[in-house]
Amino acid sequence: MKALLCGLLSIMCMSVANAADLRASATINITSDTAAAAKNIAMAEARRQIISDVLGQYAERSALNAAMGNADTATLTGLIASTEIDKEQTSDTTYSANITMVLDDVAARAWLVENGVQNWLPDGGDGNKFVVLVNLKNPIANIAELYKIARDENINFDTRYIYGPQMTIEIPVGQRADFTIAIRENGWHYSNVDGALRIWK
Repeated sequence: MKALLCGLLSIMCMSVANAADLRASATINITSDTAAAAKNIAMAEARRQIISDVLGQYAERSALNAAMGNADTATLTGLIASTEIDKEQTSDTTYSANITMVLDDVAARAWLVENGVQNWLPDGGDGNKFVVLVNLKNPIANIAELYKIARDENINFDTRYIYGPQMTIEIPVGQRADFTIAIRENGWHYSNVDGALRIWK
């Protein structure tokens, strides 16, 4: 019985060690010209604080800080999977709340790789898939072409993130070679980056 309990405890500890905790909270109190303006500032500050706190556990801190400094609000918003607000209070010019956010693991990992930030963020996705980071020179045309390539070659891919000139997709590992050959034949370039495939035209 004791051996069984020790074995179960070991399995539980391994599961915890391999799972990334991408949830964090920030208590924010902001004063501005109006309550609405204060809330916008509060959400932006909470987002930056939470992303920094969460990814700081899994990434090289100085490179992460540099990437955070260069990231705009829209980019950071794309890293958030969900937001909860508790104990919200407002007045004419102030806003305060306890804000909890959960990061999107695929988007966060892709963003770290795109910005050259060394990280050890565990892959919470399907172990039978790999990540493709797409640089979109002409977003509409490039996305349409990739979907056509996927249809023509019977390649299954899951679009996980699109923002501006960046797109992240996941493809079954068994179709990696077929996908790489197909994009090369259609004029795409590619390189391997920390296990992910980066492609551009």
